[in-house]
Amino acid sequence: MTQDDPKTLVSTDWLAAHLKDPDLRILDASWFLPGSDRDAKAEYAAAHIPGARYFDIDDVSDNRSELPHMVPPVEKFMSRLRAMGVGDGHQVVVYDSQGLFSAARVWWLFKLMGQSDIAVLDGGLPKWQAEGRETEDLPPVIRDRHMTVRRQNQLVKDVTQVSAAAKLQDTEILDARAPARFRGEVPEPRPGLRAGHIPGSKNVPYATLLNDDGTLKTPEALRAVFEAAGVDLGKPAITSCGSGVTAAILNLALTRIGKDDHSLYDGSWSEWGQFPTLPVATGEH
Repeated sequence: MTQDDPKTLVSTDWLAAHLKDPDLRILDASWFLPGSDRDAKAEYAAAHIPGARYFDIDDVSDNRSELPHMVPPVEKFMSRLRAMGVGDGHQVVVYDSQGLFSAARVWWLFKLMGQSDIAVLDGGLPKWQAEGRETEDLPPVIRDRHMTVRRQNQLVKDVTQVSAAAKLQDTEILDARAPARFRGEVPEPRPGLRAGHIPGSKNVPYATLLNDDGTLKTPEALRAVFEAAGVDLGKPAITSCGSGVTAAILNLALTRIGKDDHSLYDGSWSEWGQFPTLPVATGEH
């Protein structure tokens, strides 16, 4: 059973009970890795939770950056959300079509922009549909709503900060990628990147935090996963992954266990892996 918390995670039962709330806004933040042959926007158009707006992770990003879907400038975030009819006073629920994959990135992005009333739908669209709940293929009716943004800079880290943390070893750097990618045994999905991980980082594959149905494990089980990976929960944490999407699942999990001193490395491996001057480790450690 999900412990419903409108600031982190809510169950399908909670969403069904609140579906008609006038100040509820639902976002479909489905996104797929390059080369997956799935079209998130087309899937949204065919079937989404009633009233959901489509949140395009690649569009609501910094298009001046050569890195994929980096954090957008504040003004762009505000204008895109306004166009979606999402703003002050709204309770937002974000989901994706893989259970729990890309939705956590949007949850983290809202937190970065100073928005606290946002939760991820536990189990996402697959769980919603498996329970026989209704979907629709109609675009939502959108009314403009202003959003006040207060960027929380402590929630995001850049390559310089991560490099310093790796040298000082005063922060746990957590890598959400699959073990074979962490160890450098398989090529990265994005061409031109070296294989391996940030020296001193710990591997906490995001899949280890999830149940078989794509829901997040209980806080007790989450804590056990971090501890089994050798993570010192007494230290601040920086999360990373391939391109800053699944890293946010770790941030969500850390928040669920009551830890608040954690941030996300936005560039993640798509940045670190391309610079020949940055050290790379392979193997388990």
